[in-house]
Amino acid sequence: MGTSQDLADVQWRKSSYSGGGGGDCVEVAEVSHLVAIRDSTRPEGAALTVSPGAFGAFVDSLTRHA
Repeated sequence: MGTSQDLADVQWRKSSYSGGGGGDCVEVAEVSHLVAIRDSTRPEGAALTVSPGAFGAFVDSLTRHA
């Protein structure tokens, strides 16, 4: 996990888990062998990079508690 990746030229997309309401959303991007995550309302802000497995576990935990 970290934030030292160069994320200037990555292709961000709205996460399918953010819903279609148009409000606050999470954007994700594939970077090397990691998943980058950022707040779509602050694209110039910090981003977090995690392994695909960690991202999957995070999403699974959200869907189990929804």
